[in-house]
Amino acid sequence: MLELVRKQLNLADISQPMESVTHVDEKQEVIPECVDVTREGKAKIWKAVEQLYNTGTQPAITLCIRRKGKILLNRGIGYARGNGPGDLKHDFTLPATADTPVCLFSSSKAMTAILMHKLAEQGAINLMDPVSFYLPEFSKHGKQNITIHQILSHRGGIPGLPTGVPVDTLYDNDEVWRLLCDAKPIAVDGAKLAYHAITGGFVLARVLEKVTGKSIGKYLDTYIRKPLGMKYFTFGIAEKDRHLVAKNYATGPNVPFPVSWAIKRALGATFPEAADISNNAAWMDAVIPAANMYATAEEVSRFYQMLLDHGRWNGKQVLQPLTVQRAVQEFGGCTFDRTMMIPMRYSAGLMLGGDPIGLYGPNTGRAFGHIGLINKFCWADPDRQISVALLTTGLSLMSHHLPMLAVLLRQISHYCEPTVMRA
Repeated sequence: MLELVRKQLNLADISQPMESVTHVDEKQEVIPECVDVTREGKAKIWKAVEQLYNTGTQPAITLCIRRKGKILLNRGIGYARGNGPGDLKHDFTLPATADTPVCLFSSSKAMTAILMHKLAEQGAINLMDPVSFYLPEFSKHGKQNITIHQILSHRGGIPGLPTGVPVDTLYDNDEVWRLLCDAKPIAVDGAKLAYHAITGGFVLARVLEKVTGKSIGKYLDTYIRKPLGMKYFTFGIAEKDRHLVAKNYATGPNVPFPVSWAIKRALGATFPEAADISNNAAWMDAVIPAANMYATAEEVSRFYQMLLDHGRWNGKQVLQPLTVQRAVQEFGGCTFDRTMMIPMRYSAGLMLGGDPIGLYGPNTGRAFGHIGLINKFCWADPDRQISVALLTTGLSLMSHHLPMLAVLLRQISHYCEPTVMRA
């Protein structure tokens, strides 16, 4: 009976004992008291992770939480592959560990945005310049005044590629650029907020490559990946590492119309299609700046810790403090997003938290980060002095896991209490 329900609801096989599918990075996790968290609080945060895993919607979960610069939790639960919907009992299984690389999907946008802020810090671009200042061909159909800043803050007027464009087009950057140049914008004055799920990343990368003469991957490598000592943290992933990558799965019940229509409109694909696409070699070969960075949860937490520390990492000034401040500064207030169909707060490249409730839990108005395909949450919270990466492999929206996901976010915000009072 349970097996039938699992198949009907597209759930992972969670029949193994919890302790046998849990992997703890004991070398890096610190005693919670040394970062002002109780043992009970740490245990309850992890208990919430286990409850989320027990919904069956997330075949693998990896979580890294830094508190006051030290690693409070760095763990994996479940299987990177082999226990998801459609997998057979005799299929090869790969445990999910703290070292498992995961596709970040839209959480990749934060890294691409920071690269643009780094370019501005270097004086190579001005974020208030029109894209067409650097790439004149972008000016077609009235787009000549759309700025880099508007693209970063999802007000660039080109939220999606034309309907009917084959998925394979994403692997041809020149063809994507041609389509974006030919696109007719929904607005040219920055007045309409509409999340740019894929398009913005291609525009930003094109500007970066024009002014630097380098690929976005090499620029990332020089200014972020190497200074922070990352192993992965790349757009796409090398063939030699692909056997370690977590597989993505569409989980939970089928999404009904009109929600299914909204997802297709925003992403250009359904959840099952997105899962299949992301598990293909062509996706891992490609450079899709808004959607296909690969990293471990610890690496993502490390990136956000650098931002939390005003651009410093291990004594190196990776970004100037003013650059970080500009990157996380709210732009436009809480506004209805015409793509996401909910009110959102953005900076020039990041999704912001909220008060009394927000993306990253209750009373997280100063938190900044990004989500990826609904269930991946990556953020930093200056009030709580935490940098968090919650990476999951289940693509599921309207399912029974949502209350457990909300509980987990609430537990993190509650047990990592603010260290300073906000005015």
